[in-house]
Amino acid sequence: MVHIRCLVLALLLAGCAANPDPIVDMQGVDPVRYQQDLADCKTYKDQIRTEVGVAKGAAGGAAVGGAIGAITGDAAQGAGVGAVAGGAESARLNEREKQRVVKNCMRGRGYRVLN
Repeated sequence: MVHIRCLVLALLLAGCAANPDPIVDMQGVDPVRYQQDLADCKTYKDQIRTEVGVAKGAAGGAAVGGAIGAITGDAAQGAGVGAVAGGAESARLNEREKQRVVKNCMRGRGYRVLN
C-alpha cells in the first residue's frame, strides 16, 4: 500500500514538471530566426544536471523520512517514502529552473516572453 502511495506521489510531482516552450508575442518576429534562437536557448538548459539534483533530493528525503519513520516505528518505510518524495521534488525544481533558463535567454535576445 505504501509503495502505491509513493508511486502516486512521484507521478503527481513529475506531472507538475512539464517543460513547455515559452509563450512569445510573435508580432513582428521572424519565425525562422525565432526557431533558431529557441533551439540555441534550449542548449543552455542542458547545463542543469537534473540527475545530480534528483540524487541529492532522494538522499536528503531518505534521511528525513528514515528519521521520521524511526520515530513512528518503520525507518525503512519512512526512508523509502522520503527518497521518492525528495527525488520527485528535486526533479520538479530542476525542470522549473530549465524553463526559467530558456525564458531568460529568449528575453535576453529581445523576445517578449509572456509566461
